[in-house]
Amino acid sequence: MKQNNKIKTITLIGILLLFISVILSITYGAKSVGLSDVIDALLGRNLEDYNVNVVQARLPRTLFGIIAGASLSISGVLMQSITRNPIADPSILGVNTGASLFIVFGISFFNIQSKLSYIGLAFVGALLTSIFVYRLASLGYSGATPIKLAISGAAISTALSSLISIIVMPDSSVMTSFRFWQIGSIGGTSTDDILLLLPFTVLAIVVSFLLSDNLDTMLLSEETAIALGLNIGRTRILAALCGVLLCACTTALAGPISFIGLMIPHLIRSSIGSSHKPLIILSGIYGGAILIISDVLGRILGTPGELESGIMTALIGAPVFIYIIRKAKLQSL
Repeated sequence: MKQNNKIKTITLIGILLLFISVILSITYGAKSVGLSDVIDALLGRNLEDYNVNVVQARLPRTLFGIIAGASLSISGVLMQSITRNPIADPSILGVNTGASLFIVFGISFFNIQSKLSYIGLAFVGALLTSIFVYRLASLGYSGATPIKLAISGAAISTALSSLISIIVMPDSSVMTSFRFWQIGSIGGTSTDDILLLLPFTVLAIVVSFLLSDNLDTMLLSEETAIALGLNIGRTRILAALCGVLLCACTTALAGPISFIGLMIPHLIRSSIGSSHKPLIILSGIYGGAILIISDVLGRILGTPGELESGIMTALIGAPVFIYIIRKAKLQSL
């Protein structure tokens, strides 16, 4: 009973935080607008008014940020669950960099311009990188420990970043575009980006939610899960594909935004436990809220311009990463 009340309280706080972040995102920027302008924009009134046009321009950015933050956070939940690793995250494991490499390769050598193609390239790159990092970390007697996964991810990410530099350096136009995309930002996103992102994220989140009971069973032990008739291999593959798809879609359209998939799932898990249904829902809510808040903070601190949301999530997430490492008392190699 206490646990249910705790989950309800955290859910209500998350919804309130998300609502506040949306209002701040829509009203605050280079041009601040009032709530009346927001209402007019939502109802389609006074469309000739400049402030109303500002609100309508910010709505896609805000909605995209919610979807992207939720996707990255749920991706982190899945990666942490299937690897049994509290620091598994697309940015820590180098998955973002793998997605970036394949996108850069497609642009530079095949002149690919379609955002749908970017998603496909990002998915393949992220999937191959995650497999390679996990296999590399699994070498040795102790297997894929948290610290070995982090080191393997950092090593692979560095190597792939070098390859990206080799590809983009000769072409100044590609280099300029990539430099800003690489930071990670939800600025400049449009309704078309949302419509492109939404089907993939909805599919992956629904499948993830359907896998919740199986993921809960896997927490007991592999032997117990097998005895209960669970197909562990299929569950891991499906969960991994969902996690990679969520990460790849967001990375393709917004660039590599780090640490959302690390800090949100970890903090939610430490608050409510490891039951995956509430964990997925709450991670999605808080992930969207925190990414939007990071975006708003970037506008405030970067005035008269703005700091990209990827910079802000890194500033917030890096101390959380250090805290998790210290709290877990991870063993050295």
